[in-house]
Amino acid sequence: MVKRGRIVAFFLVVIIVATTIGTTITGVTKDINLGLDLQGGFEILYDVEPLNEGQELNQTAMEATVESLTQRVNSLGISEANISIEDETKIRVQLAGVENQEEARDLLSSTAELSFRGVEGKEYMDGADLVEGSAQQTYDQNNNPVVSLEVKSASQFYEVSKEIVNKEPDPSTPYPEDLLVIWLDYDEETSFAEEFGTEDPGYLSAPAFPDGPVRSNTVQISGDFTVESAKQLADLINAGSLPVELTETYSTSVGAQFGEQAMNKTVFAGLIGVALIFLYMIVYYRFPGVIAVITLSAYIYLVLLVFGLLQGVLTLPGIAAIILGVGMAVDANIITYERIQEELKSGKSVMSAFKAGNKRSLTTILDANITTLIAAAVLFTFGTSSVKGFATMLIISILVSFVTAVYGTRLFMGLWVKSRFLNKRPRWFGVKPEDIHSLEEGEEVEATFLKRKFDLVGARKRFFTLSILLIVIGGIALGVFRLNLGIDFTSGSRVSILANENVEAEQIEETFESEFGLNAKQVVISGDNGEIAVARFQLELSKAQVAEVQDYFQEEYGSTPNISTVSPIVGQQLAQNAALAVLYASIGIIIYVAIRFELIFAITAILALLHDAFFMLVLFSVTQLEFDVTIIAAILTIVGYSVNDTIVTFDRIRENVRLKKKVKSFKELAKIVNDSLLQTMARSLNTVITVVFAAVMLLIFGASSITNFAFALVVGLIAGTYSSLFIAAQLWLVWRGKSIKEKPIDFSKKKNTGGPQV
Repeated sequence: MVKRGRIVAFFLVVIIVATTIGTTITGVTKDINLGLDLQGGFEILYDVEPLNEGQELNQTAMEATVESLTQRVNSLGISEANISIEDETKIRVQLAGVENQEEARDLLSSTAELSFRGVEGKEYMDGADLVEGSAQQTYDQNNNPVVSLEVKSASQFYEVSKEIVNKEPDPSTPYPEDLLVIWLDYDEETSFAEEFGTEDPGYLSAPAFPDGPVRSNTVQISGDFTVESAKQLADLINAGSLPVELTETYSTSVGAQFGEQAMNKTVFAGLIGVALIFLYMIVYYRFPGVIAVITLSAYIYLVLLVFGLLQGVLTLPGIAAIILGVGMAVDANIITYERIQEELKSGKSVMSAFKAGNKRSLTTILDANITTLIAAAVLFTFGTSSVKGFATMLIISILVSFVTAVYGTRLFMGLWVKSRFLNKRPRWFGVKPEDIHSLEEGEEVEATFLKRKFDLVGARKRFFTLSILLIVIGGIALGVFRLNLGIDFTSGSRVSILANENVEAEQIEETFESEFGLNAKQVVISGDNGEIAVARFQLELSKAQVAEVQDYFQEEYGSTPNISTVSPIVGQQLAQNAALAVLYASIGIIIYVAIRFELIFAITAILALLHDAFFMLVLFSVTQLEFDVTIIAAILTIVGYSVNDTIVTFDRIRENVRLKKKVKSFKELAKIVNDSLLQTMARSLNTVITVVFAAVMLLIFGASSITNFAFALVVGLIAGTYSSLFIAAQLWLVWRGKSIKEKPIDFSKKKNTGGPQV
C-alpha cells in the first residue's frame, strides 16, 4: 500500500525550498562582495623598507603603516578596501570600484608625513621629533582611554606648548587659539577653520593644554575617546613618525567595463553548464536525476549564502569554482545512484537497494572529498588573492556538496522509497526489468560496462606503453617549446585592452611604440570579434606609464585597460610557492591515502596525478598558451579531482578483495581489479562528462581572462579519468601482484586493506 503522506511531504519540502530560494536569492547575491576582476579597481603589493639605516620594522610599525594607508583610502571615499600585512615586510592593498586609480596610487605610495601645527597652519614639530612607535592607547587616572606618546626633546616640546598656551584668544573664531593641531599629510589648501566642526575632519586631533606648558618627555592626549578611537589615533601617529618607503613589487588594475563584461559572460557560461548537467542527470538517472537537480539547486544557493556570510570576495575564478563545484558535487549523487542501480540489478528490493547503496557509497564519497579538500587547502595557503578566492569557494563547495548530496538526497529519495510508490518500478531508476537478476535462483551479477565484458587489465601493457610514449614525446616538446610563462613567473607587465572594434596585433604594437616608446614582447588578439588585445612587456611599467596607457586607451576606446606589473622578486616567490603547493598537496594526499588504504595505493595514486599534471604542462607548451598562476590553481584542482576519481576505483578494489578475503594468484587479483574497474567505469565517465560540461562552457562562453584556466581544467579532467581507469589501478596490480607470486595474501587483515569499511 502506497503511503501518500510521504509523497505529500516531499512536495511540501520542495515547495518550501523553492520558495526560500526564489524569495531570498536576490538578497543573497546582492550582499556578496565582488572582486577587482568583476567590478574594476586595483591591487598593489608593497615592499615596506625603512628610510633610516638601523631602523627596525616590527609588527607594531607595520600595523601603524596599515592604519595610515587605511586613513588615506578613507579620504578617497572608498568603502571596499582590503589592506593586509604579508610576510612581515609586505603590505597588500586591494581597492575595488576606484574611479581615479592614478590619484589613489599616488596618495598611497607617498610617505606618511606627521606634523604638529597651530590653528593658523604654522608648523611646530613633525614625526621626526617623536620617539618612533611610542604612541599607544592607555588610560588616565579616571580610567578613561587616552593616547600617550614620547617626544625626543622635552625642552623643545615645552617651548612649543608655551607658545601655544600664551596665544591671544580670537573672539571671531568658534574655536580657541591654544590648540596644537595634529595633521597627517597636511595639505596647504586645507585649513583648520574649514575642517573644525565637520563630521570627519582632515586633522587627527586638536588637543589643548589645560594645565599649562608641558615639561615632560611623555605627553598625554585626552578627550572623548573610546578604546578603539584612541588606538586608531595612536596607530596613525606612529605611522606618521615612522619614515618608511613603499615600493610597488606587484600591481594589477582592472577597468570597470572589463569587469562587467567578464562577469556577464562567465555567469552566462555557468548557467549553460549547470543546465546541461541537470539535463544529463535527468536523462541518464531518471527519477534520481530529478532528486539530484533539487539538491544541486539547494547546493548552489547554500554555497552563495555561506560565502556571503563569511564575507568572501567573489572573483572570476570563484565563479568558476561554483560552476566546477556543481559538476563535482553531482559526483556524490552519481556514486550513490550507481550503487543503487547495482543493488537493484542484483535482485534486491527498492528499499534494500536504497539502504545498501547509501551505506556502501558513504565511505567512498568521504575519502574522495577529503583528498580534494587537501588540494584546496594548499591552494588557499600558497595562492595569490584571486587564487585564494577560488580555493575558498572550492572548500565551501566541497563541504556544502557533502551535506546536500548525501543527506539531502537521502531525505528526498527516502520519502519516495518509504512511501512504497517506487516498488516494482525499476525503470524510474534507469534499470530495465530484463537486467535484474534473481536472488532466489542465486544468479551472480557479472561485472560489465554497457552490458559487455572488457579486459582492461589484460591491456595494461598497451596503456603503459602509450603513456610512456606520450611522456617521451611530451618531454621532447617541453624541451623544445618550453612553457610560455606569464609575467606572474617571469616579471614584467601585461596590458589587456578592450576595444569597441576589431583590432590587429600590428596596430597595437605600433601604438605602444609611437605613443609611449614601448616595445611589446607579444600581442595576442582574442574575444568573440577580435576586440580584445593582450600586450606583454618584459619591463615593469612605472606608475606614470600605467596612468598614460590607461588615459590613452580610455579616450581611444572608451574602456580602461587592465594592467598588471610583477617585479622579478615577486615572480620568483610566486614560482616557488607554485612548486611548494604541488609538493605539499602531493605529500598530504599520500599521507591520507596511505592511512585510509595502504602505502602502495598512495604511491600509485600520486604517480597517476603527476602523469595528469605533466600532460597539462605539455599541452600548454605545444599550444603556447600563457601559463600563469591561475593555471597552478587548475593543476591543483585536477590533482584533487584525479585522486578523487582514483579513490573511487581503489575503494571498490578494497571492498572486493575484502569480500574475497584470501587471494592466491596474480590471475585472481587481476580479475578482482578488472571487475572493480568495470563496476566503477560508468561512475567515472558520468562524473567526467558532467564536470567537463561545466569546464567546456567556461572555455567557450566564459571571460577571456579565464579561457586558459578552463582549457587546463578540460585537459586535466580527461587525463585524470584516463589515468584513474587505465594507469593507477593497473600499477597497483603489478606492484601488489609481485608479492602474491611468493605467497597468497590475506586481504581480510586490516593492515593490508587500510581503514574500516562502512
